Order: sequence, then C-alpha cells, then structure tokens
Amino acid sequence: MPKVIEKEQIKKNEETKIAVCRQRYLRIAPRKIRFLIDAIRGENLPQAMAIIRNTNKAASPVVLKALKSAQANAIEKEMDKDILYIKEIKCDEGPAMKRQLPRSRGQSVPILKKFSHLTVVLGER
Repeated sequence: MPKVIEKEQIKKNEETKIAVCRQRYLRIAPRKIRFLIDAIRGENLPQAMAIIRNTNKAASPVVLKALKSAQANAIEKEMDKDILYIKEIKCDEGPAMKRQLPRSRGQSVPILKKFSHLTVVLGER
C-alpha cells in the first residue's frame, strides 16, 4: 500500500529554511578536506568554526571560508544565526590536472593534482 503524505507534512517541509554554499574547483585534494569536515558534521555553527580555527590542517582556511559564506547566505535569508547548525557538508572529487614526473632510464610517472567541490548546507535547530 503506498504511503500517503499529509498536507501538514508538506507544509512543514516547505517551511524549513536552509542556506547553501558551494565552492567548486578548489585546488586541494578531497581527502584532506574530508578529514576536517568529518569532525564538524552536525555541529552548531559557532562550535564548528572554533574547531576549524584550532585545527592545523591545510584545508582549514578553505572550509572556514565556505562556512562564513554559508552563514552570510543564512543571514540574507533572515535565518536566526544563533541556532544555525551544519545540516549537511560534503566534499566531492573534481577533475585532476595530469602531470608527468621524469624518472630514470627515460621513464616517467604520472602525477594527479586533484581538485575538490565543497558543499555546505546550514539549517536551523
């Protein structure tokens, strides 16, 4: 038997506000960003920013910039900045620049310089 969606549920889903920030073609490997975003997923926004500021990783400035941009988008949508939390954060792999490193006996090995796509979604609790 198919599940029937009530009108109240539809209205409730439409009322939830979200703020999104997408940063694409970041010149840092997704593996480095994922290590950091796994630590802040689901946290309140001020607490997540404090964690990132005190983490000495190469991805810290990139993720912090995305969070600040998402926070600005939330304020623009008239969301309450005191109750914002990270509803969803993900890092996808972008294209890779291919380079060659010369080795002995005329050989070469490939080097992949990877790009990332970072998506941050903020919601209200």
